[in-house]
Amino acid sequence: MSPLVKNIIRFVLFIVIQVFILNEIPPLHRFIVPYIYFLYIVWLPFKMTRIGLMVLAFFFGLFYDLFIGTTGLHAAACVLLAYSRPYVLAILIPHESTEQSYIEPSITSMGWAPYAVYVSILTFIHHFYLVLLEWLQFGSFGYFLGKVISTTGISILLIFVAEMLVSRKGRYRMNS
Repeated sequence: MSPLVKNIIRFVLFIVIQVFILNEIPPLHRFIVPYIYFLYIVWLPFKMTRIGLMVLAFFFGLFYDLFIGTTGLHAAACVLLAYSRPYVLAILIPHESTEQSYIEPSITSMGWAPYAVYVSILTFIHHFYLVLLEWLQFGSFGYFLGKVISTTGISILLIFVAEMLVSRKGRYRMNS
């Protein structure tokens, strides 16, 4: 399957899972809101440019915002995530080895520890900014911190469950 078709299917699938399954779960203890839709941006190919990532993330977040009735809240968080992603990748993996060998970030291409750190950092960035934008409606700092930590924790758990359920074999890049 071509990378374009695969990413279009992922785009639709992540929106559908988030809107029709995860958004229907009532918030647990007012802090925990499970988000997994942003994993689409985390799984995009290594070779995408930062501008391409940010434009795609904006439209992805805006598409999700249209479904849930928020005005750019998730689009802003997705753009920040896309902007941060190349920096996190540059810190965690050597540019000349993995990015030239593999097509996209995965446990196979990065290894367990770097992939776990990569996902955790990006999840925290996304959730921190998302909850910060929500918190600007004046709430307590304890609520803000509790929601960021609990939402990040449940999302990381869901991401690793998704990694175990979805077979994403790290495909080698051929003659690029």
